[in-house]
Amino acid sequence: MTQPHLIRADLHNHTYFSPDSILSPRRFVARAVRRGLNCIAVTDHNTMRGVAAVQEAAANTGLRVIAGEEIRTAEGEVLGLFLTAEVPRGLSAAETIDRIKEQGGLVGVPHPYDYLRSGLDPDVMLRLVERIDFIEGLNARMVFSAHNDKAVEFAAAHGLPTSAGSDAHSRWEVGRAYVEMPDFTGPTDFLDALRQGRLMGGLSTPLVHMLSRYAAVRRWFGWRPG
Repeated sequence: MTQPHLIRADLHNHTYFSPDSILSPRRFVARAVRRGLNCIAVTDHNTMRGVAAVQEAAANTGLRVIAGEEIRTAEGEVLGLFLTAEVPRGLSAAETIDRIKEQGGLVGVPHPYDYLRSGLDPDVMLRLVERIDFIEGLNARMVFSAHNDKAVEFAAAHGLPTSAGSDAHSRWEVGRAYVEMPDFTGPTDFLDALRQGRLMGGLSTPLVHMLSRYAAVRRWFGWRPG
């Protein structure tokens, strides 16, 4: 039997259009190519401003770019992939999911069980589980690996595929975690491919969170993306 062609997809990343990131679109793409990635998702906090910039930087590289957003809901963060329009922050988790699905996007839960960040409330996640498409099972910015383990256990218990993402906020983090999975053409077959994938990589050093502090401080002093 012919084995499917496998790609490496890093499905959670932030450019400097996120206020806690120092990663420029150009350096993001260059680093992704150098790390052997075939697919990257741009999932900036509450904005899609970085998507077009990354797509432009990746135009002649063969690197696939998934348009996404990490959205802060009233009950924790939700990840939207294959989006065509921004979803505003501050809505309920249920309404945020509605907005994602209305545009044909997929709904994921990033870094669940991470009490150090704004993960989706576990009770809300359980209540909405039938409307969630995937769970992030490997987030490289987790401080405690046990939180990733709990995410994988939750996904398995509810029959959901798991994703992996570097959650990169700097070029040094890109490609730290990714899914090795069959190729796909769009959201329709993405989930089937994800179910066949393997979570690869590991955790970044906790010191990367200091880079996010630095990014926030320079924003406070007036720095803005070009």
